[in-house]
Amino acid sequence: MTNQPYGGYGAQEPYAPYQQPQPQPQPQAQAWPAQGQGPGQGYDDPFADQHTQQWQGQTWETQMQPPVAPVSAAEETSYLPPQGVAEPAPVAGAEPEPGYGPATLGGNARVTDAQRARAEGRSPIIEPGLQPAVLTAVLGLLLAGGAALGTYALLVPLVVVQGVTAAGWFRLNGMWPARQGIALGFLGALVADAAMLVADRTPGVILGTLGVWVLLSLMLQLRSHADPDERMYGLMATVVAAALAIAAGGYLAADADPVVVGAVAVAAAMVARALPLPTAVSVVVALAVAGGAGFAVGGMETDGALIGAGAAVCALIGHRVASYDYPSRFVHFTAGVALPLAAAGPAVCILGRIFA
Repeated sequence: MTNQPYGGYGAQEPYAPYQQPQPQPQPQAQAWPAQGQGPGQGYDDPFADQHTQQWQGQTWETQMQPPVAPVSAAEETSYLPPQGVAEPAPVAGAEPEPGYGPATLGGNARVTDAQRARAEGRSPIIEPGLQPAVLTAVLGLLLAGGAALGTYALLVPLVVVQGVTAAGWFRLNGMWPARQGIALGFLGALVADAAMLVADRTPGVILGTLGVWVLLSLMLQLRSHADPDERMYGLMATVVAAALAIAAGGYLAADADPVVVGAVAVAAAMVARALPLPTAVSVVVALAVAGGAGFAVGGMETDGALIGAGAAVCALIGHRVASYDYPSRFVHFTAGVALPLAAAGPAVCILGRIFA
């Protein structure tokens, strides 16, 4: 009797339930060997994929809580007033606390004294004062003494007045350094003086030189690589500086007597204008003093008084121009000294020929 398998089923395969089924390997079970499964837990975790998604997704707490923006150290220590809350009204009689203007809070450049004066409704005029007036008087007396001595003695203080006028005008307009413009204006004055000496002190030389120097100033600005607005501003400053310096040569074109009268009158008017008086009163006193000085120096004649008063009017205009827009101390000791004398030069020449 042959041995048959258990159960008597012949060559049939053994009964399936008696074979231990082998679990199929799962990627999730192998990917998480350290999840704390014991030896009796051989089945797969059906929530393995969900555990993985929970680590990658957002939880209930992150969805409900608003995100917090990073705060810098400056924001932590700074104080911000509450928005939409009206500031308390100042108490009557209490002094306001000093604050900062928009230039400080906005990061803008510091406002100048002239801009602040205009914003506050104040005048931006600061007069040169007594010391520049004394220097003007000294130069005026030197012009008068030079004219009494001779033409070449007059030329020395005149050249000083012309050079200081050219430099002071550029600084008065805020253009510094402006070596080319100052040199061009001063050179025009020297050329006009030399041409008048050659042409027997003919006043027409002044106009001819001025026309040539306008063209030279235009050529100088055309070579500049600055902006068009800056070039136009530089052109006007150069032309006016040259015109004032050349016009001061009117002392050289006039006769000796009108130069002596006009220069002394300007010297007296500037000292009187520097006295601590109200502006209107000071102007009247300066004109009166200039007329009296012209009358005394001009041989006690009315013509001398008129020449002195006319020269003083032009000098006061130059003095006013040198006082405009909060000028610096350098402007006071350049334009404030020379502009009154330079502006009076054409008046001395014209009035001297009228009353000759």
